[in-house]
Amino acid sequence: MSVTLLHAPSSPYSAKVRVSAAIAGIELDGQVVATTDEPDKLLAANPLGKIPCLVLEDGTGLFDSRAITQELDRMSGKKLFPRNAAKRREAERLEAAADGLCDVLLAQVYEKRFRPADKVQQTWLDLQARKAERTLDWLNDHCSMRGKPHVGHVAIACAIAYAELRFPDLKWSRGRPKLKRFYGKFGQIVPSFSELKSLA
Repeated sequence: MSVTLLHAPSSPYSAKVRVSAAIAGIELDGQVVATTDEPDKLLAANPLGKIPCLVLEDGTGLFDSRAITQELDRMSGKKLFPRNAAKRREAERLEAAADGLCDVLLAQVYEKRFRPADKVQQTWLDLQARKAERTLDWLNDHCSMRGKPHVGHVAIACAIAYAELRFPDLKWSRGRPKLKRFYGKFGQIVPSFSELKSLA
């Protein structure tokens, strides 16, 4: 089976998909695209022009990292989500929280990147920063690496990697010992993480 992943190296959602695929044992043909260029191959697969986008053998495009991880789970014979209903719900909750953390971090990046300096809304940045702090606290209270790694674990690890990349002053691990231990243990359990996480 040949599937293509259109992605960007620094995207935490792309990293989540790539690490999930590695855990599931699914080989992806990764192709880096710049969304601002609106390349035809991306728009043909995803009218939103967003990444990551998984293109299946028949040309079908799947977009949004959560929809993609669900498909990878089906393709792998259920290797990415727990089979137990309660445990799956918790995995999905962790994934949603981690993705939400990425959302508020990216909102800050885009505010600074695409607005003139004198138009940047500090009140908006402060609001997103408070959301990030609360979510990190919540993840510290709820993270655990018991059992096999699942998508919730992957999403948390990739969100933290993105925070380290773009927000070194955030000091995400300060006062969050459980989250710090989780991050270290995930890297040990999933050796490919260090190579596949956001690096650019």
